[in-house]
Amino acid sequence: MFFRMFCLFSLVSLLLIPVICNKGWDINYSSKTKCALKGSTVTVSGTYKHPNHLTVTEIFWTVNPSKRQGINLMTLPDYRDRVQYFPNKEDRMFFLKLSNVTHEDEGMYCIRILAGVEDQRFLGYPGIELNVTELRVEIPAEIIEGASPVLFCRTTCDLSDKTDFTWYKNGKRLSESIVSDQLLLRSVSRDDTGNYSCALRDQKHLSSPAVTLSVRYPPQSVSVSISPSGVIVEGDSVTLSCSSDSNPPALIFRWFKENQSSAVGSRQSFIISSFNSSHSGRYSCEAQNQHGSQRSDSVSVAVEESRSALIWVVGGISAAVVLMSVILMVFIGLLIRRKRATPSEEQNPRGSAHSKTPGAPEDTYMTLDPKSRCSEYDTLDNMKRSCENTDDPEAQDPTYYNSDK
Repeated sequence: MFFRMFCLFSLVSLLLIPVICNKGWDINYSSKTKCALKGSTVTVSGTYKHPNHLTVTEIFWTVNPSKRQGINLMTLPDYRDRVQYFPNKEDRMFFLKLSNVTHEDEGMYCIRILAGVEDQRFLGYPGIELNVTELRVEIPAEIIEGASPVLFCRTTCDLSDKTDFTWYKNGKRLSESIVSDQLLLRSVSRDDTGNYSCALRDQKHLSSPAVTLSVRYPPQSVSVSISPSGVIVEGDSVTLSCSSDSNPPALIFRWFKENQSSAVGSRQSFIISSFNSSHSGRYSCEAQNQHGSQRSDSVSVAVEESRSALIWVVGGISAAVVLMSVILMVFIGLLIRRKRATPSEEQNPRGSAHSKTPGAPEDTYMTLDPKSRCSEYDTLDNMKRSCENTDDPEAQDPTYYNSDK
């Protein structure tokens, strides 16, 4: 009986020794978990107590330690340039500042204390669980014009209960009154299409990746273009093209001709390979997507005179112009010749009986006949005698005779 009581007492003593030895050690952390934004700087802290008879020789932070050992963060290559300690010995507070956090920094951070007495050390376990997150924008899968969608700025962990957000569209900040992680867009239109992102108000440089919001709407501004755009002549190949503004793009098209009840085409381009007068008329197209449809205004397409007829007309006009020019030149030539002939007749007004028929070769020299000239020189004695003796060579004056030779 005595032996049993002794064994029981010994067992209780062994159980109480660790409690007595650890009496006076205590570490309390500012929080159990911490959520940090990727790329940001995070600060955590804890308060500690140790037995009064012990002197603390070293205190540091460690990550993911076992219950019996831990390594100082400042000695780890991945932390060395990003870790700062801020001890407050009076209040026995110890701070850890970790900059440019990444997902690889996730884990449990604990305070470890070493005393001057051998084997007197303490690990504050469990410590603070650090989670690293990123911002992301979530939008509805489909937004139709006129709806009022809500955009969310999400994280994988809770950053803070008092976190304010800032929203951006195409890199420009939206209203300053928007501080929530939710953005309501009332009665959206195509003007609301753009790239949206969000950020913490006190960490604007760490905004989320931009997400494109695309507003869907039925076809609008439907129009028809004609190729060739100039004069269409018989035999030409004519293409009518239909265009519209819609989201998503229209995939269904129908072509209509005035005074015809059914569609004449079903593709975005309507081609008439050999145009003739029967194809002339007014055409319109209808564009459609899953949100609606719209028809364009009608355009007039008409055939002009054929090229061959046009060439004959132009050729005939040219020939007529040339012919008229030739006739006019002949007529002018006749007038000029007639005017030149009239002065020749006036130079011989007497109409002498000795004159020969006009046009004979001798006409030019008739005025040189001495007989025809005698009456004009009858006041000259020598010339008178010459005229009287023109038939007798011997009676002529030797002077004039020699000159004739």
